[in-house]
Amino acid sequence: MTPIRTRFAPSPTGFLHLGHVVSAVHAQDLSRNGGFIIRIEDIDKQRCTPAFTTALIADLMWLGFTSGHPIRQQSSHFGEYETCLELLRRRGLLYPCTCSRQDIATHARLKAPDGSLVYPGTCRHRPVPTDRPVTWRLNMAAATAEVGSRMHWQEIDGNRVERDVSNFGDIVLGRRDSGVSYHLCVTHDDHVQDIDIVTRGRDLFEATAIHRLLQILLGYRKPRYAHHALLMAPDGRKLSKRDGSESVRSMKSRGMTPSEVRAAARSALIRADRSADT
Repeated sequence: MTPIRTRFAPSPTGFLHLGHVVSAVHAQDLSRNGGFIIRIEDIDKQRCTPAFTTALIADLMWLGFTSGHPIRQQSSHFGEYETCLELLRRRGLLYPCTCSRQDIATHARLKAPDGSLVYPGTCRHRPVPTDRPVTWRLNMAAATAEVGSRMHWQEIDGNRVERDVSNFGDIVLGRRDSGVSYHLCVTHDDHVQDIDIVTRGRDLFEATAIHRLLQILLGYRKPRYAHHALLMAPDGRKLSKRDGSESVRSMKSRGMTPSEVRAAARSALIRADRSADT
């Protein structure tokens, strides 16, 4: 029987917590025949550490999550991402930008579908600077002139989603700090790992339009998508390491077994889905 490949892709910026386990369970449940794949998304050189990577993998092994293929660490594949950037640069689809976050916050007037500020295009027609580092932005008008702006994808519940990707404006694909952006890396990784179903939280639902655009521009295959509900903190924010959510290591120290942690994640996911539907 042909495998169905999914992926669980945490960032090693802290210890594994219940929200992570929810995502891992969700991905594993949708995989078939060894198709569950673990990926470490560690392009953030400031926040991701080798110690957290080691801890994440150890906690996943303790919980019984094993990758059907060697674990891919994004930090080992910067050359591949740079090749993707170069392909887009050669086609005239990228331009350099020297604007700071403060510059953008001061001049931006619109918000993208994911809540981020839409870049106002300040550097779009400026000459390439030679005296300072730059980010590389996708010229959205040029990109959509090639392939259109209406992006389509299929959720596993059968829902066909359509979004206008131009509403995101000129997104960053090459960063000053890491050299590459999340959007570019995950799109490339899902392609090279032959992911059939992209499983992740609903906070990334709208960004799927960006990933579909990059898939088309780079000639990549189109996967299906499965966005699960998010675990929320009592104040209504997404459960995260920054909010001090309990780690799997803490649960283990309290005497919980792997099966109990996984069961808690399944129950939390069911509650989150019900809450999201009401």
